[in-house]
Amino acid sequence: MDWLTAVQWSPYAAGIGIGILSWFTWLISSKPIGCSTSFARTAGMIEKLFRGKKVEGKLYYREVKPEIDWQWMFVLGIIGGALVSSLLSGDFGWQWIPGKWEMAFGNNMWLRFFAALSGGTLLGFGARWAGGCTSGHGISGTMQLAVSSWVSAICFFIGGIAMAHIIFNVIA
Repeated sequence: MDWLTAVQWSPYAAGIGIGILSWFTWLISSKPIGCSTSFARTAGMIEKLFRGKKVEGKLYYREVKPEIDWQWMFVLGIIGGALVSSLLSGDFGWQWIPGKWEMAFGNNMWLRFFAALSGGTLLGFGARWAGGCTSGHGISGTMQLAVSSWVSAICFFIGGIAMAHIIFNVIA
């Protein structure tokens, strides 16, 4: 059971675990793993606080109901699981600026905050525009052999590698 307390797990073991989780998710709920829709639902719930029942009349929210569902709980499980994992491994710590970022761009917290906010916002728009997030396309879609998901997954890797290179080798 030492592997439970490791700071970094084997990518093969993690991949097998995600594959088994995907299989059980399909078996139990007949739904694919994904989490981007939960953020759209959350936006609808926040809007509902201010606009009330008017939100339910929007065409988008007729299809994507602003409510807590299994996917929303899945996101909470991801956050909770990451916390438990970091506590078990002894790697938990509050960190506002990652070391690699600090080496490249300094320790300006506001620069890091706005870069993270901008990146997260673009990621959210991209996930909605693509009809799913990296977990939806990259895990569930490729498991179903959906061509669009395989193209998306390949583009995720190409885009991620290119942006990491640009951010940490060209800009920094």
